[in-house]
Order: sequence, then structure tokens, then C-alpha cells
Amino acid sequence: MDEKLLLKAVVLAGEIMLSSGAEVSRVENTMQFMLRRSNCEVTEAVVLATGLFVTMADPGGEPMTFSKRIPARSTNINRICRVNEVSRQFCHMELTVEEAYEELKRIQKEILYKPWMKLAGIIGISVSFIFIYGGNFLDLSTSVLVGICMAAADRFTKILRLNDFSTTAFCGFVVAFSAMLIQELCPFKVSGDVMIMSAIMYLVPGIPFTTAARDTINGDYAAGSARMLECIVVALAVAVGVGFGMVCFRTLWGGTL
Repeated sequence: MDEKLLLKAVVLAGEIMLSSGAEVSRVENTMQFMLRRSNCEVTEAVVLATGLFVTMADPGGEPMTFSKRIPARSTNINRICRVNEVSRQFCHMELTVEEAYEELKRIQKEILYKPWMKLAGIIGISVSFIFIYGGNFLDLSTSVLVGICMAAADRFTKILRLNDFSTTAFCGFVVAFSAMLIQELCPFKVSGDVMIMSAIMYLVPGIPFTTAARDTINGDYAAGSARMLECIVVALAVAVGVGFGMVCFRTLWGGTL
């Protein structure tokens, strides 16, 4: 087996999983299982919240070490499941290292959701929580406009390549400002608070918070603390964006909060 290619495949599998929101223990286990196909006597995989390290060595040979920094993370459970499936097939010798590496590269490059699908998802989330927060069908219809505004804001921040805090804060600002504007201009009685609470559910870091809790329970305290701090920063960005949007609207339109 080509040990260098195996090392690349293992690192690529860990990179895809970690950047897709998998917990540290799952990433380490997947990488360790793949490394068992190696002929080296010593194999180690160390995963942190923002990077990973893999080492393969023989007592009489020179060790090979590869490190990879993961600058950005998102949530993509589909990719995690597909990498796990490739890992299982590779460990059961159903795939060669060349086939596994090529399949992992396809998973990394594949665009699962088209822009219009993401737009539909954002709008769907914006209207899904209306009734949970006590809204009615009028709030449901107007929250579609709020979802469209947030989707446009999200796309705009991607074009500008803003950091995560600025992106979340700007989307929260657009949600609050558009919801209050719709409430003010709509001839029917709709609740801006309900529209805001429903729309910001897209921004709430629910899955990262769960992953942080699982990392902490598994004993990966560094990764758990880092992810938990990330969730706190996102929540703070949402609060800042929504609060600033409400203040700006009342300042421009008049009235009190």
C-alpha cells in the first residue's frame, strides 16, 4: 500500500468531517480505523477544534507527519455520513486506498445544495417557527418576506467575505429591521416580534452547541470549550445585530422600543 497516499486520504477524511461539524471523537475514531490498514507499527491521529495531526512511523524508518488547519466550519451531516461510509468500506477492504482517496475528493468538491435550495431552506426556517411562538397565518405570510431579506443578506455577506461574527450580526440586523418595517407598513395586524424570533432560528447555533456538549462529555475539553465559546460568540452576534436593527428602525421611523 502507498503509505503517503494513505496519509493523504486519512487527513482528507478528517478535514471533511471536522469542517462539516463532526465531533472530535468521531473524527479521531474514523482516522484511526483507516490508519489500521497501514503497514506502519506506530500510527497516531490527534484532532483539535481547529486542526488535526497525523503521524505514521516504523521503528527503523523516518516518521511521516501531516498537519492540517481547519479555518472554517459549518454543519453538513450528509458529508459526515458519506465519509463514514467510505471509511467503513475501506476498512472492510471493499475499496483500495486509491479508490477511497478519489471518493473523498469527490465528496469534498461536491456542491450538495444549490443556491436556490439554500434560499428555500432559509425561507422555510423563517416560517416554520411562527406557530410555535404564537403567530397566526398573517404572520406566516409576512415572515416569508423576512426570510427573503435574510437570504439576500446572507448571500451579500458571502460576496463580501465577511467573518462569521459580522455575517451573523448583519443578518440579525436585516431580520429585525425588515420585520419591524413590515409590521409598520402592513395594513393588517402582524407581530414583528414573532417574525424576528422565528427568523433568527436560522442563526441560532443549535447543532454546534450539541456538538460542544458531546465533545465535553467525551473528555475532549479543549474542543468542547472552543466550540462552546464559538456558540456564545454567535449568540452575542445575533443579539447585537437584532438589537441594533431595532434601535436603528425606531431612530429612523420614530417611536419607542
